[in-house]
Amino acid sequence: MLKQAMCAIRVPTFGGADVLELAEHTVPQPGPGEVQLRIRYAGVNFSDVYRRMGRVREGHSPDLLPPFIPGSEGAGEISALGEGVRGFELGERVVYSQMNVGSSAEYAVIPAWRAIKVPKGIGLETAAGAYMQGSTAYYLSHWVRRIQSDDTCLIHAGAGGVGQKLVQFAKMLGARVLTTVGTPEKAAFVKSLGADVVIPYKEVDFREVVMQETQGRGVDVAYDGVGRDTIARSIRSLRRKGLCVLFGVASGPVDSVGTLELAEAGSIFFTRPQLRHYLGTPEEIQRCAQALFEAISGGKLQVSIHEVFPLEKAAEAHRTIEARKTLGKILLRVA
Repeated sequence: MLKQAMCAIRVPTFGGADVLELAEHTVPQPGPGEVQLRIRYAGVNFSDVYRRMGRVREGHSPDLLPPFIPGSEGAGEISALGEGVRGFELGERVVYSQMNVGSSAEYAVIPAWRAIKVPKGIGLETAAGAYMQGSTAYYLSHWVRRIQSDDTCLIHAGAGGVGQKLVQFAKMLGARVLTTVGTPEKAAFVKSLGADVVIPYKEVDFREVVMQETQGRGVDVAYDGVGRDTIARSIRSLRRKGLCVLFGVASGPVDSVGTLELAEAGSIFFTRPQLRHYLGTPEEIQRCAQALFEAISGGKLQVSIHEVFPLEKAAEAHRTIEARKTLGKILLRVA
């Protein structure tokens, strides 16, 4: 007999972490072309914090109006197949991302083409900890602009979920990596990942260090996932005709970047990429996932999980991310 009810985290109204509540929901059923997953691990990201606060509305999606179930990524087993779905079996282990909401629950329904099979030898916890942030790091380093072996890169928050994977991909491609961190513990960690220069941004001006380390030239590409607090100096840390990649806004949104500012910094190129645009087809998703899992299986990519919280501790997980004390991925263990 099919299960009719499930436990899920709910955002009943916009607000702080305290608004999150454990509630009973109807189990979603897959429609044509969809699969139902028994979620084992759900990822928690800064985007979930902003959605909970009502500060992010992708395309003004009605899915993000309270009440809603947070969570844009998860890993588990296929528990039901919708009409027309081929290539999957019940019980098969898969991971997914790029959904607005829904993973902080016992069950979720997603389009079948977003489900990625987890290779044998890789645990679901590792897959959940690696997939979304690893995919982001991969497309940033390979597709937005493929890093060259003679490049020097600035990567903000190198100990963060995306940052640590981006550092590793950049080193795989042969680049020299400068990265910012907030604590000595994080500095030691990113050094162990291969970062060449670690900048304690709370103690020094990162731009000054960048210019010293590059003899005044600046870096070839700056990856900025911090946003408002760093973007102006990131632009000024680039070489002439360098590239600034704004891929996150952990410190707050960047309202505007002036064209004259880009010109005066050295005819700088600027982009604000999003995962859904670079991994928007089944082919792109499969290519990225294959490269990511091969790097993990081959021992080239280290996956760090900061902490795994039980589902009912979702509020604590959100607070941990907001405190910016994480060394790796935050997950919820659903079952």
